[in-house]
Amino acid sequence: MTHFGKIKSYNSDKGTGMITPDQGGDALAFGRKDLQQEAQEPSVDQRYGYDTSEVNGGNMRAINLQPQQGEGPGLQEQQARAQQG
Repeated sequence: MTHFGKIKSYNSDKGTGMITPDQGGDALAFGRKDLQQEAQEPSVDQRYGYDTSEVNGGNMRAINLQPQQGEGPGLQEQQARAQQG
């Protein structure tokens, strides 16, 4: 089952981050290897779809993260540039 949430934080040096589920609850950890598009670094508040996996004796983690089309600061920046000229 795919869940959705927004990136709470991402440390590009360590390749780790947290995502906050749209439906509430605790933020889930994820790593660079969990991103479907590893070359694209996630931005804070960018919306992602993800699956969950149980690790370390019951802790949940986000896996298979995929950015949602039309979401995040990248699109907003592109639209602002297009309007400016």
